[in-house]
Amino acid sequence: MEVPLRAALLDWLAGDPALTTQLNAIVEEAPSRTSLPWLAIAASASTDWSCKSNAGREVRIALELHCRGDQPGAAAELAASIEQRIENLPADQGAFQVVTIQFLRARAEQRGESSRAILLEYRFRLLAE
Repeated sequence: MEVPLRAALLDWLAGDPALTTQLNAIVEEAPSRTSLPWLAIAASASTDWSCKSNAGREVRIALELHCRGDQPGAAAELAASIEQRIENLPADQGAFQVVTIQFLRARAEQRGESSRAILLEYRFRLLAE
């Protein structure tokens, strides 16, 4: 369920016109030749979250937003828009059901002179249909 969730999440984020006009890429891994800003899955991991009647997974996904900005608040609105979109991922995903979506943590750091990276980590609990 981890790989289908990654694909569904990227499709969901890429389906938001507001995000696609602000980001140059929404991809599964860091793009090699895309100008800032872009969003990519940095990592994911899953564990068993099954119950008696259904197979399940708990999946943690970390997304990384790369953007420009010298100020600490650079891209704060964009990060908030990404968070809101993630939290509104539809529960019914065909092969699985999203039971819960929980924000775990965020980290922001300055990289180089005018580049910033914002890491957003979420936990998804899923049950197979």
